[in-house]
Amino acid sequence: MKTSWRSASLVASAAAVMALTTACGQDSPPAASQNVGATAAPGGDYGSIGAGAGNAAGGAAAQATPSPATPSTSNPAGKLSVSTAEKVGKVVTDSLGLTLYRFDQDTEQPPKSNCDGDCAKTWPPVPADDAEAGEGIDKSLLGSVTRADGTRQLTVGGWPAYRYAKDVNAGDVKGQGVGGKWYALAPDGKKAQGGGAGGEAVEAGDLPGLSTRNDPELGEIVIDRNGMTVYRFMKDSQWPMKTKCIGACLDKWPVVAPVDEKDTKGIDLQGSTPNQGYVVFNRPDGIKQQSIDCVPIYTFAGDKKAGDINGQGVGGTWFAIRPDGKPVGAPEK
Repeated sequence: MKTSWRSASLVASAAAVMALTTACGQDSPPAASQNVGATAAPGGDYGSIGAGAGNAAGGAAAQATPSPATPSTSNPAGKLSVSTAEKVGKVVTDSLGLTLYRFDQDTEQPPKSNCDGDCAKTWPPVPADDAEAGEGIDKSLLGSVTRADGTRQLTVGGWPAYRYAKDVNAGDVKGQGVGGKWYALAPDGKKAQGGGAGGEAVEAGDLPGLSTRNDPELGEIVIDRNGMTVYRFMKDSQWPMKTKCIGACLDKWPVVAPVDEKDTKGIDLQGSTPNQGYVVFNRPDGIKQQSIDCVPIYTFAGDKKAGDINGQGVGGTWFAIRPDGKPVGAPEK
């Protein structure tokens, strides 16, 4: 009898272990939008894009080492004002006439900055201590947020404010639309409604974090909150979840940051098998990335406006993704 009891106990324990490994092949309890760990493998066909497009960590990699002429966190904001930039519209500028920007991966309620490390070298946070409202700026919209390093960063309409290291002259708006995540700040704290980094119009709208659209060429595909096409990399591993897009690859293919499942529309949250549908991928480089059916998802820095599909088929390894995680137009194995 003791032997039978011990055997039954072992079977039950094995079943429990199996249940814990169903989420993307990881030893962690399955749950909607859960975090899962993974590993990376080097190499991969990243494709190529024009100069100045794309950043790592959701458009936030250090694309260039700031020179003494570029903005830094030590530059005071001074009196803010409103300028009109060609193809971008009305934007907030500091006392030197440099454009201020906002980052889509930050939050406004409550204000929080998610741009640190190399990101903050390319996008220096604007100090809050000496900022004041000038003509065209509503003083009530100005505030501050305490960053991880203890410094106080200016907020406009709740959004943390940044400069861009490549803007070196008053009136420059080179950061507009970079990575599909960085936009000049309008005086009300919203995104400036004009063109992106390529000078083309950016379609703005109140889209969910992830949704779908019917593309005339590709059919139903996933898009992010900015209307930008979402892609998958065929060299990534779905089971267990691994990535081969690391380092320089992320300059061209920024990850899609985690999206709450309630902030989606039309996405298959279940996936092809139970508990594989909608989880957050804890990448080995520390970046958190959304996945669909255990497939890590990205945008393409070469897409300059909502509706672009310039990343489709790049290198024969990058393809738009359907709501169930399947690639569009990928060759069958």
